[in-house]
Amino acid sequence: MFKTRLRALLHSLCTALLPLLMAAQLDASEAPWQQTLSEARGQTVYFNAWGGSPEINAYLQWAAEELKHQYGVKLVQVKVDDIALSVSQLLANRRAGKLDGGPIDLLWVNGENFKALKDKQLLGAPFTQDLPNMALVDQRLPVTEDFTVPVEGLEAPWGIGQLNFMVNEDEASNPPRSAEALLAWAKAHPGRFTYPKPPQFHGSSFLKQILLELTPNPAPLYREATDAEFSRLSAPLWAWLDQLHPLLWRKGKLFPTSAAETKQLLDDGELAIAISFNPQEAQSSVQNGTLPPTVKAVAMAKGALTNSHFLAIPFNANARAGALVVANFLLSPAAQARKADPALWGDPSVLSPDSLPKGTAPALRFKAVAEPHPSWQLRLEAAWAERYGRG
Repeated sequence: MFKTRLRALLHSLCTALLPLLMAAQLDASEAPWQQTLSEARGQTVYFNAWGGSPEINAYLQWAAEELKHQYGVKLVQVKVDDIALSVSQLLANRRAGKLDGGPIDLLWVNGENFKALKDKQLLGAPFTQDLPNMALVDQRLPVTEDFTVPVEGLEAPWGIGQLNFMVNEDEASNPPRSAEALLAWAKAHPGRFTYPKPPQFHGSSFLKQILLELTPNPAPLYREATDAEFSRLSAPLWAWLDQLHPLLWRKGKLFPTSAAETKQLLDDGELAIAISFNPQEAQSSVQNGTLPPTVKAVAMAKGALTNSHFLAIPFNANARAGALVVANFLLSPAAQARKADPALWGDPSVLSPDSLPKGTAPALRFKAVAEPHPSWQLRLEAAWAERYGRG
């Protein structure tokens, strides 16, 4: 009888204490993030990000206002033309022994720049496991590797890009969807297409897209390039470009310096096709009146070159806690849905669809083709400059 009553008493005590124990565990799991929030309050986060888009700059201004209001964190966008310059700045810091108090707290980065940061140990400790909103990220998207390089928690996914062509249907009612078709279209419409000069991001991406188009077996493109493989696999690309360049805007003797310039040429009527890496840019630009209503986005039938872009924290960030709060906020459903809105920016979300408001545009609009290994881009840019960049 006594044992039965004792077991009943113990069961009652466990039942009563279970909610308290679970609450204590929850508090313990939340405690580190609460500490981060407390430490971040009052910090200024210097965010090195591409500054060439009014829509992106406006979005980051909105984010800065929200971060100041919600968390007491000041976000300052440091506008850069090429994040490689930020990588060089961090490398100089490392060589000079500046191990803390650095000038960059957060970087917008991907591809060969991430590989350089990782290889040269210019990033801080892995941090994505510390972000509560990482649990909302859609792991089916390309978020665990960056141009085949494992992310390993060193950068947080922010958005998805897919190479596409913004086409004025008045001149291209049947838009080209292959390298062969694009060359044929250019022959029939000389001067109506061009691409930004590599190593500008969109120009280099165009080279990779065409290389993938012209390579029957792309497996070698996803490992470190060798001299022999690069020479063999890039030969069809150079032959194709040799035919294309005389047909380009300004006969290929002058290349635009940015995607923004090609977009303006499209709006001005000087081009019929321009390159974008945002699958929703054409729709967004039509909505805000920066492109005519006859423009739409198309991609190569074999698949659009697709990657994720990321946020990274340098090894000597002065405001690491603030950078964590910024990264987590930019991964919030509200921030991701606003970013994906074509009327504002139109950059696709990296979150699971069920964590976003209904009606948010899907991340992948076109069939996806993964980015090659970063070594291919570096070699393509160097070879392009040697062949075509001296004029």
